[in-house]
Amino acid sequence: MTSQVSSPAEQADGAVVGEQRGAAGTKDVRRLDRVIIRFAGDSGDGMQLTGDRFTSETASFGNDLSTLPNFPAEIRAPAGTLPGVSSFQLHFADHDILTPGDAPNVLVAMNPAALKANIGDLPRGAEIIVNTDEFTKRAMQKVGYAASPLEDGSLDGYHLHPVPLTTLTVEALKEFELSRKEAERSKNMFALGLLSWMYHRPTEGTEKFLKSKFAKKPDIAAANIAAFRAGWNFGETTEDFAVSYEVAPAAQAFPVGTYRNISGNLALAYGLVAASRQADLPLFLGSYPITPASDILHELSKHKNFGVRTFQAEDEIAGIGAALGAAFGGSLAVTTTSGPGVALKSETIGLAVSLELPLLVIDIQRGGPSTGLPTKTEQADLLQAMYGRNGEAPVPVVAPRTPADCFDAALEAARIALTYRTPVMLLSDGYLANGSEPWRIPELDELPDLRVQFAQGPNHTLADGTEVFWPYKRDARTLARPWAIPGTPGLEHRIGGIEKQDGTGNISYDPANHDFMVRTRQAKVDGIEVPDVEVDDPHEARTLVLGWGSTYGPITAAVRRLRAAGESVAQAHLRHLNPFPKNLGAVLRRYDKVVIPEMNLGQLATLVRAKYLVDAHSYNQVNGMPFKAEQLAKALKEAIDG
Repeated sequence: MTSQVSSPAEQADGAVVGEQRGAAGTKDVRRLDRVIIRFAGDSGDGMQLTGDRFTSETASFGNDLSTLPNFPAEIRAPAGTLPGVSSFQLHFADHDILTPGDAPNVLVAMNPAALKANIGDLPRGAEIIVNTDEFTKRAMQKVGYAASPLEDGSLDGYHLHPVPLTTLTVEALKEFELSRKEAERSKNMFALGLLSWMYHRPTEGTEKFLKSKFAKKPDIAAANIAAFRAGWNFGETTEDFAVSYEVAPAAQAFPVGTYRNISGNLALAYGLVAASRQADLPLFLGSYPITPASDILHELSKHKNFGVRTFQAEDEIAGIGAALGAAFGGSLAVTTTSGPGVALKSETIGLAVSLELPLLVIDIQRGGPSTGLPTKTEQADLLQAMYGRNGEAPVPVVAPRTPADCFDAALEAARIALTYRTPVMLLSDGYLANGSEPWRIPELDELPDLRVQFAQGPNHTLADGTEVFWPYKRDARTLARPWAIPGTPGLEHRIGGIEKQDGTGNISYDPANHDFMVRTRQAKVDGIEVPDVEVDDPHEARTLVLGWGSTYGPITAAVRRLRAAGESVAQAHLRHLNPFPKNLGAVLRRYDKVVIPEMNLGQLATLVRAKYLVDAHSYNQVNGMPFKAEQLAKALKEAIDG
C-alpha cells in the first residue's frame, strides 16, 4: 500500500500547504497535507468508539491513515485516574504514510487525567480541546494538579480551546426524555461532531452507524445523532474555532482498486477464510478468549456461511487440542492466542510437529512476562516461537508487517502448513491487531491456489508384493507425509505422541530411527521454499536496517527521514523467520553495519548473530508502545556516524 519513495511531507507535522479565505461571514479553510489527532478520556468515555468512527469516515473520504488505540487492561479502570485513561490516535494524510504519528497536532482531552497523561507528547503549538466541565477541584487533585492548568499559564505554548462539552451535550438533548447521566454519555458524539466539522469529515456514515448500533433503542440513537449534529453546529457557529481544515484524499498513494479500512485482527480473520476457500477445506478455529486475540474468534464466528466452525474452549489447551483434532479430520485448523496462551499450548504444538499435521498457531503478541501488559504491544515471543517446546520440535514462523498485511500473512502461513504438513506460528502483535489502515481488496485470481490432495489408497509395496498405506512415507521434494482422512478404507494408521517408525508410523524406541526422524523433521522446515529477502538500497549504503513484524512502519518512516536529510541507509524486512530466506546471509555480509530495531531485548539480533556470525547491533524498546519514527531516525543516524 505504501511506496518506498522518500516523501518530504513525512517530515512535517501537519504542515499548512494552502489557505482559502471564506466569503464574508464564513470561516477560513486551511489545507493540510496531514494531521495527527488523539482522543483521550476515561475508559468509559467512548474514546475508542469515537476514534473508530472518525477513522471510518476518514477512510471513506479517501485519505491514507494509520491508527493507534491505547487503553487499560482493566474492564473499568478507576475513573478520573491516570491509569484509567483511554486514548485513540489517528494519523491521516493526502499521501502515503506508515505510522500513527509521533506527536499529535490535536488533543481532545475529556478530563484532567486525559490532559495530564498526554500533554507530554504534544509539540508546542498543538491544539488542545478540553472539556472544562470535568476540571473540578477534586478531579484535578486526583491527578496531582495543585492549580487549574487551564488558568495557571502552563498551557500558554498551545492553542487551547476550552469547551464545556458535558453542558453543551446535556443542553442539546434536553428535548429527549433522558436523565442527566444518560445525556452526558453522548458527550463523545458531541466531540466527534466538532472534530468532524473541523476536518471536513463525512457525517452520513456515522449517523447510519448510530441508527444501526442502537436499533433496539431508537431514543438513544436519536439522542446520539442529535449530540453529533450539535457538535458539528457548535464548530460552525462558535467564534473560538475560526478556522477549519481540509486534508485532500490520497489519490496518488494507492494502486487502482477497491479499498476499505481494516484492522490487523480483521485482516487475519479474512485471510483465514480466504485460505480455507482457496484450499477447498472447512475452517476450524479452536480458541480461548485472550487479549488481544479475541477479536479473531468474534469475527470468524460470524462466517458459518463460508464453512467456518468456531469452538470457544474452556481453556487454551482444549482449544489447540480441538484444533489439532480438526486437522487430523481434514480441516484447515487454527488456534489463536497471545503469549501466555502459547506457553500453555506448547505440548500440543510439539504433538502437531510429531504428527506432522497442518495447524496454524496465531500469536498476537503483548507485553509480558506472565500476564504482563495485556493491552500493550511487544515482539518478545520470537524465541518462544522458535524454541519454546520440549525436544527438537522445529516450527516455521512468519510475521506480518502492517495491519493490512495480516491478510497476506495468513495465506502464506496456510500455504506452508498445507504444503509441508507442519504447524506454523504466525506472530502478529497488539499494535497490528488493533491498529488499522486502508486495504485493497484483492481480486480472486490474485489469491494462491492452496488445494491439497488427500491420500486415496496404498502408497507402498512390501517385499512380498502386498500394497499397504504408510502414513510416514514422504514426498521427495517437500518431505511432507500423506494426509489421510479418518475413515478412509485401507488408510487406518496409528497416531500419538510417542516416536514413530519411519514410513510405517508404528511406535519406535530405536535410537537410529529417532535420530533419523528428528533430523528429517528439521530438514523439512529448513527446506521450506520462501522468497528471497528484498533490500531497499538506492544509494549503495554501508548501513543496513533489518526489521521484522510491526516495526516496518516506524523503520521505513525513519529511513525516509534520513534519506531526505541526505543520509545513505539500506532497509530490509523479514516476513519469514524460520526458515530465514536463503539469501539473508549474503545480504548481511554486504554491509559494514547491521542495525536491528526490535520491541524486545534483541531476540532477532540473537538469532542473526548465532546463525550468520554477523555483529548485528540491537536497538531495543520494551515500554508497551511502538517505536516513533523520529526516535528511530536519531538512533540510526548515530549508528551511521558511529
